[in-house]
Amino acid sequence: MASRPERLLRGGGSPLSASFLELFFDLAFVLALSQLADHLLHDLTVVGALRTALLLAGVWWIWVTTTWFADWYDPQSPAVRWLLVGAALGSLLTGVAIPHALDGRGLLFAGAYVSVHLARGAVTAFALRGHPRQSRALRILCWFSVSAVPWLVGGFLPQWRVPLWLLALAIDLTGPRIGWPTPGMGRIGRQELHLAGEHFAERYQQIMIIALGEVVLVAGLSYADSDLALAQTAAFLLVFATAVLIGLLYVTPAGQRLGPAIEHADPSWLGVITGYLHLLMIAGLVVTAVGGELSIADPLRTGDLTAVLVILGGPTLFLVGRILFSAAIHRRLSWPRVVALFVLAGAAAVLRLPLLAVSAVAAGVALAVVVLDHAGIRSYRPPPGA
Repeated sequence: MASRPERLLRGGGSPLSASFLELFFDLAFVLALSQLADHLLHDLTVVGALRTALLLAGVWWIWVTTTWFADWYDPQSPAVRWLLVGAALGSLLTGVAIPHALDGRGLLFAGAYVSVHLARGAVTAFALRGHPRQSRALRILCWFSVSAVPWLVGGFLPQWRVPLWLLALAIDLTGPRIGWPTPGMGRIGRQELHLAGEHFAERYQQIMIIALGEVVLVAGLSYADSDLALAQTAAFLLVFATAVLIGLLYVTPAGQRLGPAIEHADPSWLGVITGYLHLLMIAGLVVTAVGGELSIADPLRTGDLTAVLVILGGPTLFLVGRILFSAAIHRRLSWPRVVALFVLAGAAAVLRLPLLAVSAVAAGVALAVVVLDHAGIRSYRPPPGA
């Protein structure tokens, strides 16, 4: 009979598909992504975009680390189930705090973020006492304990909030890349960081669907609030088409090959890098949702540089992340996507186009890349050892 610590760990016979509570945990991000899009919409400046990016990175890191947790530990364990429920609540509270996280609700955002990480680390470190895997839990707990200081101090000091939270995020995002080195315990070894490729690939697809759902939801709500005029209908259909095409761009072909790639690659590299790259793609979808709302609200407006940059910036951010994602999986660049970036940048320079035409350019570029991707799949042969 397995010892108590062994029962906490995910065994070789555990199902690799996402558990019900993992999917429930994802629901908290419906609110968070909606709040982030609204946060950006009400501050369409460079500073506003950077502030939104800071909050997105914090919310995203809760999702990534909780997904690692659910990959390492048995989702049928009562302790793991309660921690997933707690993570869902913490994520929900960060979403509640987002509109004023850099003003009056900073402590709520930071407190919820820190609580998720410290509770998870403390419970697993205690439950694994006497087991070799306890050192992994302790290292991770130590790093999150260090980053908790600037998170919480920033929550109390609004004037220092942004630099302190940037420092905290730098600590949190750097830790797994270098193996969470801790005095007296060293770094986490490759075997300790191993991730189940099939499980992780499925989880990434699920969170991408939620982010795409935000684009569709914003488009639908904006269209419902409009006059349903011909131009607004066309703008709505273009946003919907862009969401569909971005979804196809994600899953073909690297998205389908992510599982085996994570399974056979160095997890301290690919397993961590994919978390960073998905953050970039999720950011692109948040911006795409905002651009969709702007184009549907006033599709015939011209000369609005900010709206043009937002409408084209969303697909551009996604494509940059997607290009790097393919490079990480296949060790090669997708030239149609690289060319698409230049086309989107060129379109941004044509300021007199109405927003409807700008949306058409974004959808057209996405369609062209999807078509070229499907043509390239048939002729592609992976390099030896890929």
